[in-house]
Amino acid sequence: MDPPPATAFGPPAGLEKMFQEHHGAVLRAALRVTGSATDAEDVLQTVFLRMLRRPATSAAMENVAGYLHRAAVNAALDLVRDRQASKQVPLEDSAPQLAAAPAAAPDRQHEAREMRELIRRGLARLAPRAAEIFALHYFEGYSNPEIAHMLNISSAGVAVTLHRTRARLQEEIRSFMGEDHE
Repeated sequence: MDPPPATAFGPPAGLEKMFQEHHGAVLRAALRVTGSATDAEDVLQTVFLRMLRRPATSAAMENVAGYLHRAAVNAALDLVRDRQASKQVPLEDSAPQLAAAPAAAPDRQHEAREMRELIRRGLARLAPRAAEIFALHYFEGYSNPEIAHMLNISSAGVAVTLHRTRARLQEEIRSFMGEDHE
């Protein structure tokens, strides 16, 4: 019997070790973007299945944790976009970072849920790089220089992208809420 195929990270046992070390961070990143534990688990599975399929000849990554984090954010954004394209919006089954405080009044919790959904819909319509930068900054808490390093772009490029993305999302939210444009 032939041994299991090697991945970019060595034999499957190496991938298992990587999963054990990084699955929590991948799951949390996906949860913050999708807002759904079920969807975050799907993203987790997708990310590590992709790693399993990578050929052993793939270039070794210098920062596995950073790579997996970016892969989780991108896979989560893909899932959100797919949901938007098919007009299926999953029910939220957990509270991501943008949630209202648990002791908040029900109407405030409802408003916070609506705002999170508006932001997710807006992210689904953004260019992939802009959505990734926004998610890394606002959902994951990375600074502009950290994002610039992760994505191999300038800090100024990150700042400009964040500024434009915020403006676009704010405009969409104003439009949805029926506020006048100034």
